Amino acid sequence: MQAQPEDELSTLAAQVASCRRCPRLVDWREQVAREPRASFAGEDYWGRPVPGFGDPAARVLLLGLAPAAHGANRTGRMFTGDRSGDFLFAALWRAGFASQPGSRSRTDGLRLEDAWITAAVRCAPPENRPSPAERDACLPWSARELRLLGGVRVILCLGAFAWDGALRLIAELDEPRRAPIRPRPRFAHGAELPVGRHILLGCYHPSQQNTFTGRLTEAMIDAVLGRAREIAAGEAPQGAAQG
Repeated sequence: MQAQPEDELSTLAAQVASCRRCPRLVDWREQVAREPRASFAGEDYWGRPVPGFGDPAARVLLLGLAPAAHGANRTGRMFTGDRSGDFLFAALWRAGFASQPGSRSRTDGLRLEDAWITAAVRCAPPENRPSPAERDACLPWSARELRLLGGVRVILCLGAFAWDGALRLIAELDEPRRAPIRPRPRFAHGAELPVGRHILLGCYHPSQQNTFTGRLTEAMIDAVLGRAREIAAGEAPQGAAQG
């Protein structure tokens, strides 16, 4: 009997969670888990690579940067348990992609509909800054994931690092491998880029640095998520926006 996508995604998640390819990231994520922040003292940290999660039939894939040291590295689920996730899940709920407006643990009942959340790098990096080599080491995981998520049409890139990662991902995904796009399209909030059967859509990352300063507002992320839903439903792309 042929394996179902849900089973293959579960297998992939287990393989991702056991990855030890990047010594610097392994050391850091495990150190953070051994030395938790005072506000999380006594909690059992995940302390491993974080798999993607969501609806296996998703048409929209949200691509972040990497797990937060005391967010997903603690809870074991992308964007769960930190301020960035609070902002993102509230927006996903308003847009109809999430079953509830917040998420504090991977067992809190949150479900995603027509959306999948993952990241360009699966381990929490020091100072939230993964290296290009660490990003490239994660690329095969992301390529396998996207192949299994056959319904994805929109890749919503949360920040410039994710945008660059998505361009590399699309090149890795194609058989034969797609030549790099030149000149490399610049990231911008609201930018749209058709690449093969996917459309990349740019959104500022929902970090506190962006949301607390007003660089990314609720109205801005609501508009991008609305556009993602329109594209996923088959509306023709508008082309790249500048911002």
